[in-house]
Amino acid sequence: MAYQLYYWPGIQGRGEFVRLALEEAGAEYVDVARGRGGVGAMQRLMDGAGATHPPFAPPFLKDGEVLIAQTANILLYLGRRHGLAPRDEAGRLWAHQLQLTIADIVDEAHDTHHPIASALYYEDQREEARRRAADFIANRVPKYLGYFEGVIERNPRGDGYLIGRRVSYCDLSLFQLVAGLRYAFPRAMARLERGFPRIAALHDQIAARPNIADYLKSKRRIPFNEQGIFRHYPELDVAR
Repeated sequence: MAYQLYYWPGIQGRGEFVRLALEEAGAEYVDVARGRGGVGAMQRLMDGAGATHPPFAPPFLKDGEVLIAQTANILLYLGRRHGLAPRDEAGRLWAHQLQLTIADIVDEAHDTHHPIASALYYEDQREEARRRAADFIANRVPKYLGYFEGVIERNPRGDGYLIGRRVSYCDLSLFQLVAGLRYAFPRAMARLERGFPRIAALHDQIAARPNIADYLKSKRRIPFNEQGIFRHYPELDVAR
């Protein structure tokens, strides 16, 4: 039975981290909300219809009778089932820890264009966004990328991955993070990435993997746009 992935249609958002794992695994899945009536079905599950443990928000994944919400939680589940995480418990927890750290910077990237409230339009908080984005680029992005650069460097088995010698869902998520930051802040990232060669190499290595390369060229890959997490507003792209 195919997985059922529920996420808002028209944006990559947090659902994209799950899509990348499913695509790399070659798993059959349906992107439910992109089909007719899919948004309504997604909202009914969020309202608790037919769900013992209803999700708060998408993304969530249905696998038969199992319903799992939260991006990192979904990837924890898929990683074990599809060989995208270490087999031992310590390794799985390490992968989960890395994914949660990626989730932290994703939240901060979102808040560069919505620093006051998600319910407000970007235009209602533009001045605050400029200040938040400047700090994000100057301080937060280097801090996070420096951390992941160090994780790759310290990986005892090498091969340029975050964990061991095989690709994990964390590598796929770091690829998506870099792709999103490049879209949102192209000028700043062109400067910053020179200091993190291992991360840049990992991004290119993931993009070249056969299943991922096919996905990136397909219509299943929703383009970045100004409705998602990573948004390109030129006035926020500060390159110092």
